[in-house]
Amino acid sequence: MTIDIDQDMHEYHYDQIKQVLADEPYASFLGMKLTKLGPGEAEAELTPSGHMLNSHGAVHGAIIFSLADYAFAAASNSYGKVAVGVSNGIQFISAGKRGETLVARAKEIKKNHKLAWYHIEVAAEGELIATMEAMVYRKNQYFVDQDE
Repeated sequence: MTIDIDQDMHEYHYDQIKQVLADEPYASFLGMKLTKLGPGEAEAELTPSGHMLNSHGAVHGAIIFSLADYAFAAASNSYGKVAVGVSNGIQFISAGKRGETLVARAKEIKKNHKLAWYHIEVAAEGELIATMEAMVYRKNQYFVDQDE
């Protein structure tokens, strides 16, 4: 029988992990909401407003990137273990439009003791807006209380 410490940490500390990730300052500043959190996966959404558009009237790429990055951060930190981004690459596929809710979904592809890889998709109204591939370094420290 194998013990999955990451799974156990996610389940045992779920409320604390979710609260920490939902309160992420930059995501909160932009109006992003963490809507789902599972072990190695997350979903976040944002409805862009006028100041988030580019000069062509489409959602600025930095906003789309930020939403994808937030879902990636939530998924990779979903075990209560500190995970920090190492690399990512984003592909913009279609323009986001003002008023349409953007939804980013991050899913873990593989992880080991030190690294983990993720695939993130951003969509609006069922249309794929962007995809991202990303990797984190998994530190040896946790951001949840382990004394419980």
